[in-house]
Amino acid sequence: MRMRAAVLREYGAPLEVTDVHVAEPAYAEVRVRVAASGICGSDVRAMAGGSATVRSLPCILGHEAAGVVDAVGPGVTAVAPGDHVIIAMNGPCGLCRNCGRGRPQLCTDPSRLAAIDGLTADGGTRLRLADGAGGPGPGGGAEVRPYIGIGAFAEYAVVRERMCVPVARDLPLDLLALTACGVVTGVGAVFNTARVEPGSSVLVVGCGGVGLSVIQGAAVAGATEIIAADLLEAKLTLAKELGATHTIVADDLTRRVADLVPGGVDYAFDATGSTAVPARALAATCPGGTAVMVGIPPLDRMIGIPPDLLSGHRRLMGTQGGDAMPDRDLPRLVDLYRAGRLDLERMAGERVTLDGLDDAVGRVRAGAAARSLVLFA
Repeated sequence: MRMRAAVLREYGAPLEVTDVHVAEPAYAEVRVRVAASGICGSDVRAMAGGSATVRSLPCILGHEAAGVVDAVGPGVTAVAPGDHVIIAMNGPCGLCRNCGRGRPQLCTDPSRLAAIDGLTADGGTRLRLADGAGGPGPGGGAEVRPYIGIGAFAEYAVVRERMCVPVARDLPLDLLALTACGVVTGVGAVFNTARVEPGSSVLVVGCGGVGLSVIQGAAVAGATEIIAADLLEAKLTLAKELGATHTIVADDLTRRVADLVPGGVDYAFDATGSTAVPARALAATCPGGTAVMVGIPPLDRMIGIPPDLLSGHRRLMGTQGGDAMPDRDLPRLVDLYRAGRLDLERMAGERVTLDGLDDAVGRVRAGAAARSLVLFA
């Protein structure tokens, strides 16, 4: 079948909305009619060629999505056509050594590893350009890779069954799409990676979609002091509304934090993706404190950490997708949203159509929106 999708054909170039042929789902695969997809900073970096997971073009970006199951392949039992689902970034097998040790983000299942490269378990994709350019095939054109096995800047996505997390049909799919990446990454960093305790003090540097999710997660975890730091006052205003107890402009971070929490905070989260911030976030923690690098710095750059920071029993940790288990963490986020403890509506910025996607990407790149959503009819 044919669908419309925003295709990246060249790094640094605008996305091109064009027709793409999408095949029927194969064994253990599900075709989802995408309802909404968030525009994540990872998508923006991938457009510029800064993502190690985009190894081949053309590619359909987008990975923060929710939708309705359209068709299922043989062997699928977890979902059926008509089910509403969140598309998880990770579909761990639950059987390998890492899954058995409670580290599903490090799952070694071959189909999961293939999906990271935008490939199916048989080494191909279910997508081809429908314009006839680039070679033979069911769609007449070149093979197209979906970003990390999703490719949600399109009307449909063919994903592995394990990536589909069912949700109630009365919930807004546009808001639930946010939980698939930004929210689960931020909240997961609090609960799964750092394991923030009640009564703790927390610093969050960078108040985009992920940073705001860290703030909300810290509030749910019972942190009593939550300091939000950013360079843009508008983002700090929203951070305060979503649970920050203090806000600071992130210029002289260590001194400003020490003025609020003498001795330093228990936990610091860097949601900027900057190579300069992790050391500053770690320096803002108390001896024995923990800093979590939630944002992804450029992979070709080094991060410098003064040895005296680590000798003070401080820890610098990394995280991937909030170290989340989709079947456990996404339903938990839905429950928090239902209970009014997780505000997704205020996190959602502008809503655009597929034709307005490229302009919206520019606004996300400029930091003008916490999260923007692409809606599909």
